[in-house]
Amino acid sequence: MTSKTRTDCVGVVCLRGNEVLLIQRGTAPRKGEWSIPGGRIEPNETESQAALRELTEETSVTADLLTKITALDADFEGFHYRLHDYLARWTDGEPVAGDDADQARFVALTEIDALGMWPETVRVIREGHAKMALFSDNAA
Repeated sequence: MTSKTRTDCVGVVCLRGNEVLLIQRGTAPRKGEWSIPGGRIEPNETESQAALRELTEETSVTADLLTKITALDADFEGFHYRLHDYLARWTDGEPVAGDDADQARFVALTEIDALGMWPETVRVIREGHAKMALFSDNAA
């Protein structure tokens, strides 16, 4: 029996009011699908460092990282990933797709169900939005 090597990755649920920052993936896995910004954790990099780096590389947006939402396992296209998802509050910049993202934009939370995203991504975005209330009296 062979076991798949696990790749540790980060994702960022970056919120700006009632909007979430999404990217359309330009590379595998899940090429062409909408998702939260993220990617692989590099050697000698913490999860938090990776999250902020990936956010900036893929969207040119800056944010304050607030808390870890969850960690979950996923198998995509023959590879095993451990996804460490973080909540962030947008601080500056308009989304510009970069690195391995084909598009980047803020999307109203009311519109995310229509994008055909992986159901776990939608769940994590909603969980992150619910947690935002812990960080601000004005959370949307």
